[in-house]
Amino acid sequence: MKRQLKIWLECFRLRTLPVSLSGVVIAIGLAKWHHHFQWVPALLCLAFALLAQIVSNTANEYFDYLQGTDKPGRVGPRRGVTEGDIKPTTLRNVTFGLMALACAVGCCLIPYGGWWLLPVGIIIALAALAYSTGPYPLSYHGLGELMVFIFFGMVPVNLTYYVQALSWDPLVLLMSITIGLLGVNVLLVNNYRDVEDDRAAGKRTSVVIFGRPAAAYAYLLNGYIGMSILSAFWFMIGWGKVMPLWTLAIPALYLVMHTATWYKLRHRDGAALNPLLGETARNMLIFTILLTIALIIYS
Repeated sequence: MKRQLKIWLECFRLRTLPVSLSGVVIAIGLAKWHHHFQWVPALLCLAFALLAQIVSNTANEYFDYLQGTDKPGRVGPRRGVTEGDIKPTTLRNVTFGLMALACAVGCCLIPYGGWWLLPVGIIIALAALAYSTGPYPLSYHGLGELMVFIFFGMVPVNLTYYVQALSWDPLVLLMSITIGLLGVNVLLVNNYRDVEDDRAAGKRTSVVIFGRPAAAYAYLLNGYIGMSILSAFWFMIGWGKVMPLWTLAIPALYLVMHTATWYKLRHRDGAALNPLLGETARNMLIFTILLTIALIIYS
């Protein structure tokens, strides 16, 4: 029983969940900053975001298995269906069951945000599948990072804020860009590690297309560009007047952790890259939580 639970937790890829968690958490902080916080739609957004990412993760594992991309004994984390620990039909049923649950949670947001959220939810569900399957699997054509930027950065931050405030805000848009860039780095580490396996399987990720050196520098730049966007955020809110200058230590701390992880990325290979996936997600979550706390304290 304990072993089976571990297999399913690995399938859900829990170490990547800070990517979806961060977008909702920072939007909650921004809603509190603007005195629009509502706990019910905020919690619904949190549940929807986590479920949507788990669905994306399980669908990716299932369809990669069908297409023969994942092989037994792969460098990355163990894949239950590839290693024979999970039946393909079981993984398929769990994936679509979780998708139905995510859709049900999303429908609960309609009273808060309006009926236009229904087609948005359908697009999100289709995107979770289109990432790994369909006539043009996006992750197989170098578009995985763009999908992460949109659906784990732009979409959760702006929508979570909207269902609480019923309005859009340029500050929220700026923050969604930052979160999107940091989220992209999690996928970059994954594809950086798997580049040889992906190349052999015909999966043309951005790392396969542009190479590891370019991917490593893109990883570094994403973090620095993301933090530089906060300078615009700073000037727009009058940071020194509204929030104390010590809060600038938050992006500075992130950059220290980010640069250290990038250095490890450049000097590791194979299975030694696996911990950097969780480390990148951890850096993102620490930044998000600290900045959200500052927003809440000084709102």
